[in-house]
Amino acid sequence: MKKSKASEDKRLQSCRKGCRLLRLFLISSIAAVGYLAVGCLGIFGLPTFREAPVRWLVHTLIIILIEAIIFWIGIIRIYISSKQLGMRWRVLGIVCGWIPFVNLVVLIQLINVVQAEIDTEIRKQQVNHERIDAQICKTKYPILMVHGVFFRDYEYLNYWGRIPSELEKNGATIFYGNHNSASAVEESAGELAQRIRQIVKETGCEKVNIIAHSKGGLDCRQALAKEGVAPYVASLTTVNTPHRGCEFADYLLSKIPQKQQELLAKGYNSAMEKLGDVNPDFLAAVYDLTAKACAERNKIVQDVEGVYYQSVGSKLNRAMDGRFPLNFTYQLVNYFDGYNDGLVGEHSFPWGEHYEFLTAKGNRGISHGDMIDLNRENFTGFDVREFYVQLVYGLKQKGF
Repeated sequence: MKKSKASEDKRLQSCRKGCRLLRLFLISSIAAVGYLAVGCLGIFGLPTFREAPVRWLVHTLIIILIEAIIFWIGIIRIYISSKQLGMRWRVLGIVCGWIPFVNLVVLIQLINVVQAEIDTEIRKQQVNHERIDAQICKTKYPILMVHGVFFRDYEYLNYWGRIPSELEKNGATIFYGNHNSASAVEESAGELAQRIRQIVKETGCEKVNIIAHSKGGLDCRQALAKEGVAPYVASLTTVNTPHRGCEFADYLLSKIPQKQQELLAKGYNSAMEKLGDVNPDFLAAVYDLTAKACAERNKIVQDVEGVYYQSVGSKLNRAMDGRFPLNFTYQLVNYFDGYNDGLVGEHSFPWGEHYEFLTAKGNRGISHGDMIDLNRENFTGFDVREFYVQLVYGLKQKGF
């Protein structure tokens, strides 16, 4: 933890120095232009360019050299150190850097983005430091985080982004499902049941608190109801889970020829086997997300007494902020399922004793990917890391 904090402090310090250099570049560039203009006009008794051309040429070259050094050191620092610039701003900075005046506008925006990142991370460090003794995420039982479909748990590419680290800073103990990326709900439930028993046996923790995203919520409900692991689970929190399925999935599967479906499935299954999946089943996973399949499953998969169930959902306000591929699916889901997160309709989210529907002010909203910090992006109106801290704190307050 200390090593991680030191690395983060070093990164933020580099960002801060980069911003300072770029601000210095902007100010000094304006001053340099003014100095050269004054010289050309012969104001304040200074010799004009015509009177001393060599002198002004040398001055100009020195100024350009100094400004270039300041700029490039600053821009390289923020390009390397910042996590919030993203590909869009980096590309805009490169493309617009050669367009007079436009480059200054873009540069100012780059500085603002990085400065906002610095302010946010410093503020979060201060908050975590102030409550470090409280250990507000140190629950009675550890947290088991369960991924959704088409992803796996990797050590160096966390499905949950910055969330687990934030929880651990506040006292949480985290485990992961480590199950296939794509399988039928019944198969995934079996894998998760084995994982739960393994955690309980190896740690002696007695139970776990599950936080499951997307299809992971369906897998966990199945595991609790049909795999005999309910005695080892204190709570299940489902996040943006399609409990009632996705009607747009029914539509797509009815329109895509079976041959094309099988061809796509074969390619996916083959690729994921090489990445760790054991007998992955793309089509089984997809068909289990349909409204029809979920309706049938809900008739037989009942909540288990003694386990606390709660759910969370979110709304994406416009397609363009959904990031790929949610920017393509948003309108289709909206047609069939109404308000949605880019993949799942609002009506499909609620499950259990408590339900929370999240929205963010402005045009952006909160997407299916935003709920797991998929893009590691800070944006106005929703702090995903703090949301999970408070969610786990709520479990602690309930005695879980």
